[in-house]
Amino acid sequence: MKHENVELGDLSYSPCRYGNSRMLFRGPRKRLDAPYLAFVGGTETYGKFIEKPFPALVEKAMRQPCVNFGCVNGGIDAFVNDPTVMGICSEADLTVVQVMGANYLSNRFYSVHPRRNDRFLRASTVLQAIYHDVDFSEYSFTRHMLGALHTKSIERFETVVGELREAWLARMRNMLGQIGNRVILLWFSEDEMTDSHWSKRQNQLQVDPLFITASMIDELRPLVKDVVIANPSEKAVAQGTEGMFFPVSQTKAASEMLGVDCHVEASAALVRSIRDTLYEI
Repeated sequence: MKHENVELGDLSYSPCRYGNSRMLFRGPRKRLDAPYLAFVGGTETYGKFIEKPFPALVEKAMRQPCVNFGCVNGGIDAFVNDPTVMGICSEADLTVVQVMGANYLSNRFYSVHPRRNDRFLRASTVLQAIYHDVDFSEYSFTRHMLGALHTKSIERFETVVGELREAWLARMRNMLGQIGNRVILLWFSEDEMTDSHWSKRQNQLQVDPLFITASMIDELRPLVKDVVIANPSEKAVAQGTEGMFFPVSQTKAASEMLGVDCHVEASAALVRSIRDTLYEI
């Protein structure tokens, strides 16, 4: 798989692979012949532009190897269809699964790239029939495509949102079924986990994780050990890009990401949950 130049100033992601997986993950590669924790998630779990993302901070605090399966712009599809990743997670003492957006998965209406889940591949005949007035060949990314559908028709768009939510819940149950119940779900976002309608939130389609509600998470609680909500403090968010590593060309992208102190706060919340959960197990 092609990947970006990962040498950004003084920061190296040491990309590595595990087993037969076709995905590149953040290194250094961890040994799997001793007890370990696994982390599955998107850009935040990977820690783009962050020297020590929360999996690395948890590793230091727990003094136990933490395998980082974070994937930039990754969604559930990148992992649930990867037997290597699912197998390694099923053998972990615990697996932390970051809650990822419902836009990053294939469904009845459209398909995404199997590993770069933010990439829109094609619309199904069903979606083309619902949005007969849209030329889907114009779109390469899911958020861009969804934004166009929302602008075209809010009523029709609600049908799309409903499908994405159903597909997300089904895919999450599939993932958790493969991993087992030794899982902690992590909500790591500036946006609160609520049941308020997505359209009433600021920036609407920029909410992350997109289209996921508190009720959806509640449906998964019986399948996991704990749900950790890590909403960064105002002080952590105000830090901005301080302490992050990125080229000048990526300044805007870096400014939209959760910064160093946000990861510190998330790791602290996770360590408390992990310690309590491992004690119970």
